[in-house]
Amino acid sequence: MKRHKHITSKRRTLVRLTALGFATSALAALGLGSNVVLGQTKVVRIILPVATASGVDTITRASSQSLSAALGAPVVIENQPGAGGIVGTSAMIKSPPDGYTLSLVSNNHVIYPSVYKSVPFDPINDITPIAVIGSTPIVFVVNPKLPAKDAKELIALIKAKPGGYNYGSSGNGTILHLAAEMFMDEAGVKATHVPYKGVGPMLTDLIGGQVEMGTLSLPSIQQHLKSGALRAIGTGTAARLAAAPDIPTMTEQGMPGYLVEGWFAVIGPARMSAADVKRINAAFVSAFATPELRETMAKQGNTINVSTPEFAAKFFRDEMAKYAKLVKKAGVELQ
Repeated sequence: MKRHKHITSKRRTLVRLTALGFATSALAALGLGSNVVLGQTKVVRIILPVATASGVDTITRASSQSLSAALGAPVVIENQPGAGGIVGTSAMIKSPPDGYTLSLVSNNHVIYPSVYKSVPFDPINDITPIAVIGSTPIVFVVNPKLPAKDAKELIALIKAKPGGYNYGSSGNGTILHLAAEMFMDEAGVKATHVPYKGVGPMLTDLIGGQVEMGTLSLPSIQQHLKSGALRAIGTGTAARLAAAPDIPTMTEQGMPGYLVEGWFAVIGPARMSAADVKRINAAFVSAFATPELRETMAKQGNTINVSTPEFAAKFFRDEMAKYAKLVKKAGVELQ
């Protein structure tokens, strides 16, 4: 009888270990890390207020394993796009401020108040700033069927047919919309804006030729530039990118005022404890300092410089003021 109980106990242990193994393998297959231990139930949710294939999505997924190791918990990435990012950010803000629900956001986070008549949260007071992680280059691209190889040829093409060409964006008033409008303003031309619900559908139509041009972050389009599905016209950076040295800047093509880049930052719900903010900030500093992740970020063209929470708080306020002026200048209609 004792031997039977011993065998049964061993079998139960084997079942539990096998189940844990499957769970760990499933998390690893999803890019969530593999540091699962017996009894651990907490995971860190990173809610992305953007669709898949966007720059923020690409960056977050590339860093998920390093973040999991640094945070000491599995990382689960959830895409909740909609309303330029308001849907996903709202979900994060309503979560408990316990350090287990975070968001990675972009410029769009501070553009909301200038684009929407009513926003269900305060982008400054309803969040806890944790860190500005870095910046990502924005590239003006066209469908290769468009007979324009550089900015000069593209401007001439648009001028010859005012309003006859379309440009896509990830949504009305998003950074990709404003970046394209900045190009039109700098060049003194007009094209028709076609807003999409995220980068994914915009990319599909841009590659398919339903829209002729648009601005996108370099990480989200690198593979499409290499395959020839898209053609780069120029970057909004001050100097050429080491990750894409063949793409000229708009500045060197006679558009010195076209300087625009995306940025990405980590935030949490309001009223997080100082200890949690310090711990999570340190984890992001550690994760993005690993040689493997720094190499991946460099290949994507991203510049990494993880800030303090204090810097992030001031940065958000300054950026909100800057984009309020830009939205007004671009003539974006309030929604």
